[in-house]
Amino acid sequence: MGVPFVDLKAQYRTIQDEIDAAIREVIESTAFVLGPAVERFESDFAGYLGVDHVVATNNGTTALQLALLALEIRSGDEVIVPAHTFIATAEAVAHVGATPVFVDVLEDTGNLDPARLASAATARTRAIIPVHLYGQPVDLDRILEFARGRGIPVLEDACQAHGATYHGRRVGSFGVASCFSFYPGKNLGAFGEGGAVATDDPHLAARVRRLRDHGQTRRYEHAEIGYNARMEGIQGAVLAVKLRHLDDWNESRRARAAAYSEALAGVPGLQTPEVAQDREHVFHLYVVRTEERDALRNHLSSMGIQTGLHYPVPLHLQGAFGTGTNRYGEYPVAERWARTGLSLPLFAELTESQQSEVIQGVRSFSLLAAPQSNNR
Repeated sequence: MGVPFVDLKAQYRTIQDEIDAAIREVIESTAFVLGPAVERFESDFAGYLGVDHVVATNNGTTALQLALLALEIRSGDEVIVPAHTFIATAEAVAHVGATPVFVDVLEDTGNLDPARLASAATARTRAIIPVHLYGQPVDLDRILEFARGRGIPVLEDACQAHGATYHGRRVGSFGVASCFSFYPGKNLGAFGEGGAVATDDPHLAARVRRLRDHGQTRRYEHAEIGYNARMEGIQGAVLAVKLRHLDDWNESRRARAAAYSEALAGVPGLQTPEVAQDREHVFHLYVVRTEERDALRNHLSSMGIQTGLHYPVPLHLQGAFGTGTNRYGEYPVAERWARTGLSLPLFAELTESQQSEVIQGVRSFSLLAAPQSNNR
């Protein structure tokens, strides 16, 4: 039968009438860039997160970049980021002229290791960007305590963690600001690109709002050089509809993740995801780890089961940062995650039969890979 890694058509079918009506409203109003639909989503999402301001942007990478600019991060500054994450986190730092400083991650979650912050911070450190990787919140207490003691702002990268909670409070509401991506495959995904900056700081929100729209304070009056980073009206309309379903979808993801973990417990050489204490994981990705990652992926592919690699090359080994393989071994935990992590199909509409097919595929590989006894 085959199992897709994600099925956006299945999600659309569950909310088709709501989505179609919202898109028609934008078309009829011709408010295709920003406009009432985007404003409605900004207000709804701010209420959902428990923050005062949300500023919608054209994508999550831009949201990170504009937030850094609003924090006055510039050339000569350093920003601490985890070595294991999507490149956009560090890319945004480079785009504002600052230097990303990598730190290793935790063995159990893949999230930034707070114990590494002290050795990474310097007199030039101007921000820390922890990433709530795969949908699991980072250890915010330790990170915020370290940052407060040194007057360093924390900018949460919540691009994979829509709706996740830490001690019962939604991530994205802890740092001086947070950034979200609404790429279609995210837990809260647009029908194209989209992003947002969330904050309680009215001055930071105003600066981001100005920067996303060519630095305008009012039409044709430009206080600074800005960007064309506005969200489209249709994306705002789609996101406002989907936001109403996010908690239910996240609950479905958690249930399917729990089913995976129960069924795959004890499979030799396979590590299933751990959920840290006092955190609510939203499982944007369900990542298992095995030294036989590539062979397992090929086996599942032969059965028509799609998987993903997130992320096979850690940031300190990326040629984009002028480092390459000469730094191999510098962040060993990140390198292990990159070498061993495999994302299994997981989405709210994943059926029991589809999940059973994936589980049987993993188990059958385990049997094939097991050493054969020598019966003489």
